[in-house]
Amino acid sequence: MEISHQSSTKQDILKYLLKEVQATALQLAETLKVSPQAIRRHLKDLEGEELIIYSSEQMGMGRPQHVYQLSDKGKERLRREVGDSYGQFAVSLLDTLAETVGRDQVSSILQKQWKRKAEEYRQRLGKGSLSLRVAALVELRKAEGFMAEYYPVEVSDSEAEDKFVFIEHNCAISNVAESFPSVCGHELEMFATVLPDCTVERTQWIIDGEHRCGYLVKARK
Repeated sequence: MEISHQSSTKQDILKYLLKEVQATALQLAETLKVSPQAIRRHLKDLEGEELIIYSSEQMGMGRPQHVYQLSDKGKERLRREVGDSYGQFAVSLLDTLAETVGRDQVSSILQKQWKRKAEEYRQRLGKGSLSLRVAALVELRKAEGFMAEYYPVEVSDSEAEDKFVFIEHNCAISNVAESFPSVCGHELEMFATVLPDCTVERTQWIIDGEHRCGYLVKARK
């Protein structure tokens, strides 16, 4: 039971660093509600596994503090845990299709698949308020292996519209996206189709080297 708890805490640390990019031991302890001593033990173990790295930064008048972040190996670990093996199979299958029917035809097939996915999402989201539909979309994406979340964007009283930032801190189809980047365009089209009364704009993109994919969802006037 103790081993399981330790494993869970280490996983929470990795996920937090994926989401927030970096953190000190004290920040991790406060967020995860674990004692600083226990957090430091976990960090030492994770460092020994080469899943995290740290740099020393001066904060205030005290001693420099270690600031931790994921190593490339740590990012790869999390990627594998959201279905990377299936991603490798999908890439292999798409490569075979591309050799057989051409990349343009594969892109057309992928677009049809995303349209089918969009229709499935629309049916499951229903016709509630935009906030309820965005929240439901986040839960659907979580069930598919994405570390997704959203938050509302404050607007002035004169702007009678709903705005939300929709974020995915990882990519469950990263292997496919790297080999067939058109899927990202299809994915953006899918979100726009799922929320037809909104504009959906990509603001961050993992494929561009950023640490997450972000979308601005805004109700049409």
